[in-house]
This record gives sequence, structure tokens and C-alpha cells, in this order.
Amino acid sequence: MFSRSSLIAAAVAAVMLQGAYAQEPNCARNYTVVLGDTCDGISAKTNTSTYQLATVNADKIDAACDNLAVGEPLCLGITGQDCTVVDVVQSGDSCAAIADDAGTTLDILLANNPNVNSDCTNIYPGEVLCTADEVIVVNSTTTSA
Repeated sequence: MFSRSSLIAAAVAAVMLQGAYAQEPNCARNYTVVLGDTCDGISAKTNTSTYQLATVNADKIDAACDNLAVGEPLCLGITGQDCTVVDVVQSGDSCAAIADDAGTTLDILLANNPNVNSDCTNIYPGEVLCTADEVIVVNSTTTSA
């Protein structure tokens, strides 16, 4: 009949397929967690800021982002509040340089990344920042279901 590994693979595929459809209706983009994912890694490969990913999934992702589960569905952004223009912070980057390279202002960069302090001393390599040239409001009370 079926081998144990093919049954396990089928079960994982079913969970992932279910997750792809279990998103909130106002979710602009979806993602299903795969083995080895991290929040910064998901953000980088899906053009989603680290802040946005955490904010719209606050009910699923803890502050340390150490509770991701394979097959878990995540919302990447809320319709009308979805920043897809991003930059991955490199060692030695400053907010002013990131903003300048992206063609935006420091004020807009900080508005789109409210997790970053005004002195920009809390960014870290690998963090993904929204670098849109306009303010994209991310409502921290709007989370996925």
C-alpha cells in the first residue's frame, strides 16, 4: 500500500494546502511556513518588512519569533496596508543611508517602521525594513485570524 513516509508527506501537504486557504479575507498576501524559516528569512524572501510580518501575525508569532510551525499559514500584509518595497539591513547600514538609497526620506522610513527608534540604533543585520516612498499605515490592531 502506502509507505509511512508517503503518508507523512501527504499529511504535511494537506496541512499546508489547508493553511493556504485559512487566511483572513483582507490579507493581501499569504505564506505557509516551511522547515528552517525565520521571521527575517520569510520577510526577505517575500518582500515584507519584519515589522509588518510580526504586526499582522501578532496572534501567531511571539516577540522572539521562535514559535513558527511548519505548515502554519501567515498573512504577509493587509490589503491597503501592504508594504512590498523593502531593504534587508546589512552590517554598518544607517537609516539615513537606507532611506537615501531607497529614494525616500528618513521620516517616511521611520513612519513605515515604527519598531525602529528615532536614533536608528536598534536596527540589526538581516532585519527587513519597509523602504516605500510614501507612508504605508500598518494598523497594529489588525491581525490575521
